Amino acid sequence: MSEKKKILIVDDEPDVLTYLTALFQDHGYDTIAAEDGVKGFDLAKSEKPDLITLDITMPDQSGVRTYRQYKENDELRDTPVIIVTAIGDSMRSFLKKLAGFPEPEGFMNKPIDEEKLLEMVKNLISK
Repeated sequence: MSEKKKILIVDDEPDVLTYLTALFQDHGYDTIAAEDGVKGFDLAKSEKPDLITLDITMPDQSGVRTYRQYKENDELRDTPVIIVTAIGDSMRSFLKKLAGFPEPEGFMNKPIDEEKLLEMVKNLISK
């Protein structure tokens, strides 16, 4: 049997962390969670997740800054990132403009569409 894939969830809203943790675990994934970008980056470095879900609007360190850190890090740059945000399509165009950085592998607007998110995750980490 293959090892479970690990997903890092980074979001400052406790309800979202709980919801996504339960959703992913119910579908056979291991999860780790962080309530801010600083902790999320530290966990990503130590835990080496297969995929990261990242909120954009967080205190202390924004998701944009955290995303830059992931893509600047040699060990993390190839880890798929799904942006999960209430900001919507304006954030997608903003992230496309970050010079020298690849566009995130996925976007999910809040409220979260479970089926779409699970399909996105499956497509990104079942390779």
